[in-house]
Amino acid sequence: MKRFKNILVYLSGCIGEDQALTRAVELARANHARLTLIDVLVPINGSGASSFWPPSADKMDLDQQAVQERLAVLRRMADCSDLAGVDVDFSVGLGRPFIEIIRKVLTDSHDLVVMAADSLQGLRLIVLGATSMHLMRKCPCPVWVIKPKKEYRFTNILAAIDARDQNEAGTALNTKVLQLASSLARREQCNLHISYAWRFEGSDAENVKSEISETMMDDLYKKNHKLNKALVLRALEGIELGNVEPQIHLPCGDPARVVPEVAEQNHIDLIVMGTVSRSGVSGLLMGNTAELVLQQVNCSVLTAKPDGFESPVTVE
Repeated sequence: MKRFKNILVYLSGCIGEDQALTRAVELARANHARLTLIDVLVPINGSGASSFWPPSADKMDLDQQAVQERLAVLRRMADCSDLAGVDVDFSVGLGRPFIEIIRKVLTDSHDLVVMAADSLQGLRLIVLGATSMHLMRKCPCPVWVIKPKKEYRFTNILAAIDARDQNEAGTALNTKVLQLASSLARREQCNLHISYAWRFEGSDAENVKSEISETMMDDLYKKNHKLNKALVLRALEGIELGNVEPQIHLPCGDPARVVPEVAEQNHIDLIVMGTVSRSGVSGLLMGNTAELVLQQVNCSVLTAKPDGFESPVTVE
């Protein structure tokens, strides 16, 4: 986590923002990083998409008044936090939150966005509200969505990787995910879990569909389990683990189903994973598997993009 030097914290007034701000402050202090607190307000005249008329001067004045009031709130939040030694700035924008946040990232070269979970569904606090989901899809830098919890420190962190992806971009993304997860595990002095969901492939996939004995099935499983564990160990080469001993999970099956199961069974507090564009147009959609996993988990998430990812959101 020492890579982050310019952190953007989105504070919109939702539950758990005190924990998100505290974590961002701790990280900024440890990294000697700059911290910017941001909120985005919907203009009084709305988005403007359905209006043929420009906003009136009165409405523009009300917008600016709201901006100044929210800036005062952000400053009060900062005053109530221990920001000694942290270089902090404040920003309040007007528009759609995820768009303005990404524009701020692009304009000021932020390298991490931190926010609290932004959606309530039933009795469970789900991390995937509209803004967090948009950011995880389209923001070029890592996005850390923090679910508030009674125990402030993490106990179990899970790095979800695709060890089968051996091309340059896939290897780099796996390395980034493992570096982030291991760095946090060392900082929190907690358990590090690594999950790689694999499937039978080629002739083995055909064999398991046929009528084979339990002994043959067991042999196929052991062979593939060993091969896939070797892929994970290869991905771990060069990752600084310190005194952290990772627990490796190799569930066989659809990642969208088995990764959330691993998270639940191991009481995971934070999942670190990569999100990849699969739409054919750079940046429009995160990978289907990543999206399905994130829709099912009930913990904090930290998502990272591949190197060279280009957001569909532009400054203008």
